[in-house]
Amino acid sequence: MITHLNGTLIEKNPSYLVVECNGVGYMVHISLHTYGQIPDKGQCKVLTYMQVREDEHKLFGFAQNGEREIFKQLISVSGVGASTAQTMLSSMGPDQVTNAILNEEAKTLQSIKGIGGKTAQRVIVDLKDKLAKLAEELEFSGSEHNTTKQEALSALTALGFDRKSAEKSIDKVLKNSDELSVEELVKHALKSL
Repeated sequence: MITHLNGTLIEKNPSYLVVECNGVGYMVHISLHTYGQIPDKGQCKVLTYMQVREDEHKLFGFAQNGEREIFKQLISVSGVGASTAQTMLSSMGPDQVTNAILNEEAKTLQSIKGIGGKTAQRVIVDLKDKLAKLAEELEFSGSEHNTTKQEALSALTALGFDRKSAEKSIDKVLKNSDELSVEELVKHALKSL
């Protein structure tokens, strides 16, 4: 299996990259989230997942390990293929997909092209517990609030608040304010708990 490519970026499109490694050009399918994280030219490192089928081999690329882990979890769900998982990560981003699953927001998942009601429910049922275990380990550099949010969430859970309620409260505060310190975020979140 190919786990990553480290080479020269030859071509960059919203749906794929071409990365040259030692004279070989690899076509790597990517999400819009990864597209925004990869430099426009020069050297790049892309984490990959290789899908092997009877009729084709495909490489899917990711700028960060967290997105790759979410992708792997999504394709483990019956009815969700690699293209659908990639569409989900392009439409919402890995942190938003994770939050939608953890918060059981089926309507949010249904807003993604190709995801119906039954598939959204299946994704939630199959992945909620798995992603809850992975959530603290995963990091998404695409989310500017992630570090501040995680620190505030840790502070609220240390104070004895339920993790799910604390996260919803923090998300509400972050929707209304862009730049808050951890202390300010905790103070505002406490008001709605």
